Amino acid sequence: MTANWTDVGSCTAYLPAALCRHGDMLIYLLPSALLALVIYALSRLHQVFFLLRLAGTVCHEMAHFVVGFLTGTQPASFSIMPRRAGRYWTLGAVRMNNVRWFNAAPAALAPLLIVTIPLAVAWWRTRDGLHFEAMDAVIALLLAPQFLSFFPSWTDWKIALLSWPYIPMAAALWWLGHAISNALK
Repeated sequence: MTANWTDVGSCTAYLPAALCRHGDMLIYLLPSALLALVIYALSRLHQVFFLLRLAGTVCHEMAHFVVGFLTGTQPASFSIMPRRAGRYWTLGAVRMNNVRWFNAAPAALAPLLIVTIPLAVAWWRTRDGLHFEAMDAVIALLLAPQFLSFFPSWTDWKIALLSWPYIPMAAALWWLGHAISNALK
């Protein structure tokens, strides 16, 4: 007996239900994800291949800029020009003037929002079922850099640590919610 991946009942025997319900989207995004790996490998070989990462770099830095503006970090400069920083390359940067404990994490981790771009496009392209057209090859090429750019850099994570008070606040809210739910039982 063979299992059909579109049959949610048989699929959930092997995979989480969320993967089974959105299998079309995941299959649609597979070429983009594989192309992202190729672009990553090529860009490590020679700097001319950084051009293939340009769309992702623009989205990454725009995420910092927009969320930084909305949270009051006062973005002061925006750059997408690759430059050498020791043994590594910095593909872009946003300088902010007012980074504080309350706005550091949202501004620094803003590129995590970029993953919604490929997901939204995959939903749009598969809402009538899974199918591939010539335009999907172009879309895959445009989405691939988004997979390379949505993860915050090490510098972004270091800046996000300035928001450490969020951790005790979240723990206190969790404890309060847990205490209230126990009291209501």
